[in-house]
Amino acid sequence: MSDNQTNEFENAVKSMMLHVGEDPNREGLLETPKRVRKAYEFMYGGYKEDPKEILSKAIFTSSNEEMVLIRDIEFYSTCEHHLLPIIGRVHVAYIPDGKVVGLSKIPRVVDVFARRMQIQEQLTEQIADAIMDTIAPKGVAVVIQARHMCMEMRGVEKINSTTTTSALRGLFKKDEKTRAEFFSLINSPTGTRY
Repeated sequence: MSDNQTNEFENAVKSMMLHVGEDPNREGLLETPKRVRKAYEFMYGGYKEDPKEILSKAIFTSSNEEMVLIRDIEFYSTCEHHLLPIIGRVHVAYIPDGKVVGLSKIPRVVDVFARRMQIQEQLTEQIADAIMDTIAPKGVAVVIQARHMCMEMRGVEKINSTTTTSALRGLFKKDEKTRAEFFSLINSPTGTRY
């Protein structure tokens, strides 16, 4: 961000504070525009990253053909309609087709898309498509369960309501048994079978 862009952003924060009735020159608020700018740079850092590049750096040959599931990936995003937080968990599974990806890359891809202005439905699709397009597995399933502060803090004010979205690709969409196994695993208390 150039010096000019930095000043524009921080002045916009000062204008917002004035608009809601605050004094940006009050002692506790003097550094707030700078802090907000830095927070936004972090929270929207996903625009600067390519999820397919992240996945491509850790693809390995494997004979595994069984489901790989990463459950309960925490995420924090921002509703593109009100710029309020979306807080939730993502469950991602895929069935390898000769290739697997380093496990840490899946949560990184979730973060890349979550650190953009979003709607939950699109976030779900973006994660599934990035994995499907880059790893080319037999199938991908993504389920997101989230709370939306735009529903809880304003508007309908429904506290603790959870929105669930899913995106199914390949075998997860075509094969009922595979789909049922996935949903059984993400809904079990521990998510593991032995």
